Amino acid sequence: MQVVIPAAGMGNRLGNHTKDKTKCMVKVHDITLIERSLDILSKYDVRRFVIVVGYQKEKLVEFLGDNYNGIEIIYVENNIYDTTNNIYSIYLAKDLLAEDDTILLESDLIYEPKILDDLISNQFPNVAVVDKYQPWMDGTVVEIDNNYDIINFVSKKDFNFSKTDDYYKTVNIYKFSKEFLQNTYVPFLEAYSSALGQNEYYEQVLRVITLLETQELKALPLQGEKWYEIDDIQDLDNAEVIFSSKEQKLKLLSQRYGGFWRYEDLIDFCYLVNPYFPNETFVGEMKYSFDTLLREYPSGANVQSLLASKMFNCDKSQIVVGNGAAELIDALANEIDCKLGLFLPTFEEYSARFKNVYLEKITNKDFSYDKEDIKKLASKTDGVLLINPDNPSGNFIKYADLIELIHWFKTENKVLIIDESFVDFAVDGINSTLLSEEILNSYKNLIVIKSISKSYGVPGIRLGVLASSNLDLINNIKKIIPVWNINSLGEFFFQIIGKYQKVYNLSCDNIISERNTFFEQLKSISYLRPIESQANYILCEVIEKKSDALVSELCQKYNILAKDCSKKQGFDNSNYIRLAVRNSTDNQYLIDCLKDIK
Repeated sequence: MQVVIPAAGMGNRLGNHTKDKTKCMVKVHDITLIERSLDILSKYDVRRFVIVVGYQKEKLVEFLGDNYNGIEIIYVENNIYDTTNNIYSIYLAKDLLAEDDTILLESDLIYEPKILDDLISNQFPNVAVVDKYQPWMDGTVVEIDNNYDIINFVSKKDFNFSKTDDYYKTVNIYKFSKEFLQNTYVPFLEAYSSALGQNEYYEQVLRVITLLETQELKALPLQGEKWYEIDDIQDLDNAEVIFSSKEQKLKLLSQRYGGFWRYEDLIDFCYLVNPYFPNETFVGEMKYSFDTLLREYPSGANVQSLLASKMFNCDKSQIVVGNGAAELIDALANEIDCKLGLFLPTFEEYSARFKNVYLEKITNKDFSYDKEDIKKLASKTDGVLLINPDNPSGNFIKYADLIELIHWFKTENKVLIIDESFVDFAVDGINSTLLSEEILNSYKNLIVIKSISKSYGVPGIRLGVLASSNLDLINNIKKIIPVWNINSLGEFFFQIIGKYQKVYNLSCDNIISERNTFFEQLKSISYLRPIESQANYILCEVIEKKSDALVSELCQKYNILAKDCSKKQGFDNSNYIRLAVRNSTDNQYLIDCLKDIK
């Protein structure tokens, strides 16, 4: 058996990474792609490597030499690599190609060894490795039947997104028999190249072959094995995460702050969203209008305020819409010039953004506090920043106590800023909001912030609101924020959300129910002490274990992302983790994994 690897391309999309070397010499975690492949392939009964070289060929030849792990390397030169595609590279190697059973694979691949194990041991002589199509994939797509026959190579012009459940992406790893190469592939390669030229791809020849009555090419669908094709800098970045060591994985994922859809096997218990909303009907309505929303400008900030005021029952002059709550927190911090009290531990965006914050640590084991504690904190400051429910503790100040606090703060002439991003998940939380014209008008120095992304399960469209009857403050913030800070998808959300309020309320009830079940399940884990919460997350003390080690093990072994709180202000390196409340299936999986950990 031999291995043929086309490696002549320039890899321009990798920028500086291929400025002075060919693409297969790019490193992922300090190992070049070509070394990774040859190390894997050398473990099999391979008599030679045939590598087609072109761009920066001297460096690759010097790097590899004339053998690798004792296996001969034959180089085939493509001197017009800059004007041809890989069909010409394979054409140049056609005589060698037809001399033996062959593994053909691209030089820009990174993959798990098991893929080669399964390919080489597969009973069929001519096999293409394929994987279920995912949005990140680009390149050749095929359809297969129940007999694993490849029945269609889907061209880009025929690609239909409504059929993606039926599509498979070629991994660009193939096994061909000597007979197939001699009698079918090479003759068709010669004819195709002669007729259509050198600027094509070798997969096109396979596409023609699948049209023959004698179907010779089978598919080998992957079963979750990892691989990635590295064409550009984003591919390289993603591959660094996917093929990271156990020690690196958590760190690399945490540094991304989202975008986890690229890693389909990852279950995110770190970031906090509503798993029960939006429902299919809401998503369907968004999809129906997507073409229009994509192509049309959104309305300006004044219209966004009007739409938000309708949603939250206040006057449009009292509310401003942000690109997520984070934009509004930053803008508010520039307008508030007084000393504000903040309990620890809590959401650290406020202490990071506001200039003059007095931090008071909660010392009881559940990190709980009540209205009287808030008043004591306010006595030391000009006002208080209150996250309700608090993050990460889930501590909750009830509505009646909030109303009492508003009157107290008004009497004391102090500022009260309340972030109620998670209030809807509290028991009777829907009726505990302070976002109403009447309540806002009751005190000018009351400021309410809410992240819509978290509670309504739409973090991808980035929405948040800030409301107050202090119109000078609102107007100043509106001047800071760009007129088009909200995209058309966000505006359309405001436009249609009223029709789905009952569905949303039910989703919050579902979270409350699921949280209660999840809490009881967590109590069964011997090394965890969960703390009662009124949010869509539960803070747990980790007993007789290090919280960072537990979070690392969940990531490495089970592909679960959880939040280690030990390094947050207020925990003083004590061992706590925060777990989001997801749907029952995900929550049960986490519980099973926690039980599996010794």
